[in-house]
Amino acid sequence: MTQKKEHGSGDGNRRKARLAEALRANLQKRKAQMRSRRTGEADTRPEGLAAAEKPKE
Repeated sequence: MTQKKEHGSGDGNRRKARLAEALRANLQKRKAQMRSRRTGEADTRPEGLAAAEKPKE
């Protein structure tokens, strides 16, 4: 019996592992970001288009 060697399967596995690692890193970064925002003070910046306009003199 002969077994076929799949070309590229190693590349696919490495790609999946790399993407999974990037996803985990991104998730950890977002979690840390949310934790820091939760412990900080409330955002007091004005919102909307009125805040973007320059005051007329």
